[in-house]
Amino acid sequence: MIAANSNDTARDGRSVDTVEYVTVMVADQMFGLPIDRVHDVFIASSLTAVPLAPREIAGLLNLRGRVVTAMDLRRRLGLPDRAERGNEMAVGLEHNGESYGLLVDSVGEVMKLDADAHEPNPVHMDARWVKLSRGVHRLDDRLLIILDVDAVLAFDVDSRAA
Repeated sequence: MIAANSNDTARDGRSVDTVEYVTVMVADQMFGLPIDRVHDVFIASSLTAVPLAPREIAGLLNLRGRVVTAMDLRRRLGLPDRAERGNEMAVGLEHNGESYGLLVDSVGEVMKLDADAHEPNPVHMDARWVKLSRGVHRLDDRLLIILDVDAVLAFDVDSRAA
């Protein structure tokens, strides 16, 4: 399943499957996270560095008594760090029983899109992004890249070496 599915009724009375995504911005690119995977949206403050952690791990933080691993989505996508650091927006996710805060430039809105409008990744998309994406939705003025939360949060020997 890509995201939370629901049935809506089109103007002509037929049933339309829709999916919902929480949108986030990273370096002027819009990404979608399946709404059923998002637990929180919060400001990430007071990060504690983790020695010898992969570069993508920005640190640990306390979120209402839980220890949350903060992952920098810019770094995970191979993008340069933001010029100014400080309190950053984060999206709370879970993976394999662990809590994560995905650091993003900004959090947008919840978008409900037609499931049939989902397309495969463009052939010219960066290979690193393809590994982390489940496809795209073409919007009026931009491309919404749908992130594969499990792939984004998965670390293996290859990602540590990068």
